Amino acid sequence: MGRTQGVNSRGLSIQIDFYYLGKRCRETLKLEPTKANLAFAQRMKSTILHEIAIGTFTYSKHFPNSKNARLGSKTTNKTVSQALDEFIEASRRTLEKSTWRDYRSSIEHHLKPHFGEMRLNDVTSSIIKSWIGGLTISNKRINNVLIPLRTIFDDAYSDGLVERNPVSRISNLSVRTEEPHPFNPDEIKSILDVLSPQGANLIQFAVWSGLRTSELIALEWGDIDFKANVVRVRRATVNKHTKQPKTRAGERDVKLFPPALDALKNQRQFTFLAGGRVFNNPRTNFPWETDGQIRKTLWMPALKKAGVLYRNPYQTRHTYASTLLSAGENPLWVASQMGRKDWGMIRKRYGRWIPDVDTSAGGKVMEFWSQIGHKDVVNV
Repeated sequence: MGRTQGVNSRGLSIQIDFYYLGKRCRETLKLEPTKANLAFAQRMKSTILHEIAIGTFTYSKHFPNSKNARLGSKTTNKTVSQALDEFIEASRRTLEKSTWRDYRSSIEHHLKPHFGEMRLNDVTSSIIKSWIGGLTISNKRINNVLIPLRTIFDDAYSDGLVERNPVSRISNLSVRTEEPHPFNPDEIKSILDVLSPQGANLIQFAVWSGLRTSELIALEWGDIDFKANVVRVRRATVNKHTKQPKTRAGERDVKLFPPALDALKNQRQFTFLAGGRVFNNPRTNFPWETDGQIRKTLWMPALKKAGVLYRNPYQTRHTYASTLLSAGENPLWVASQMGRKDWGMIRKRYGRWIPDVDTSAGGKVMEFWSQIGHKDVVNV
């Protein structure tokens, strides 16, 4: 038998000859060099060359007993701690500051203490699962903590530093979405009654504008168009860092209904002349810095004093949505007012408040407001 394109007869065997990573490789198949076996070897050679060309060739898969079996397979003594340090440093400029801080916290408080000194190659899926089982934080928090770990192992696997990605078989834990539990008019009135004037202005505006707490904190007087009766949402403040909304839909113009306008007019006496932020912390008379400040120093005491069942401040946003939908506003328009790109979430979360009616955007709430007047909303 002869030789054909790198496939040669070698006594009672067949040798395949090819180049990989600049090295000439010769591998022997313990097959009698018959015509059929030579054809088989030629097909094998073609497959190998194709895999090399597209970057999927694994030497050990074809020749597990070869002295070259580890060729192209990288090994590393890099520790998880080193990989995490590289990740957090590289992502400093690509992530939102609040997200970056959250990842850094996850790394320092959860990942490094458990995995830090382990080599990447020594981490297994069973080790990760056992660690997850011992955590006492929420499922949502666990999913977030896993993000940096997933990232470093995705990168290590892509770079050939590990043969298996131990996190690829770890699914995110289920997270139960908090159901909307909006406030009724009597509860809103009770809350507003126990608040200081500036605190009441903030909460009344929140209920009737649907802005997120981060958007309320960042709101400036220059964002209010009193002629058009709209508030232009263009920024949010998270962990004392002001940024643009995450999505284009988040940048929006929100229609101002009479109760929201009343809250702004009442707030003018406190902050308008300064020309900056709209809402101040009444305890310090400086702008609010974080949502935690509002929740702990204003919101929680107010609900306790008013005797209203505690719900987190985000429920003011649910109250806004349910009010508009109950009045018959177009769900798609409500979604746009809340900074959502479509109304899928609105339908899913607020479906029970959507009646089978449709009309011009904003009209029904205005009609509703004209009927109940100002008696159910406290002007402060």
